[in-house]
Amino acid sequence: MPVVAIVTLVLTGLLVVALAGYLIWVVLLLRQITDTLGKVTFGVRAIAHRTEPIGALVGELNTDLTAVADALEGLAAEVERTSTSTTVS
Repeated sequence: MPVVAIVTLVLTGLLVVALAGYLIWVVLLLRQITDTLGKVTFGVRAIAHRTEPIGALVGELNTDLTAVADALEGLAAEVERTSTSTTVS
């Protein structure tokens, strides 16, 4: 077998080993990423579960604050009317 063929086979083998090493490294990184994403997903679900009761409270607060805002707008209009009528008189 010629020397060139042997060198080609050795270089091809080294290339295959290097590619296999990189692929194994990528697999290990992907496993770590999968583990981290699983933990993040678990945390997000826990937060969503704990904040679930807040939704109803926010709706009630929004209704109450809308009533307060309407009352304040009416009061502001009344104060403005009173101040303009006092200024005119």
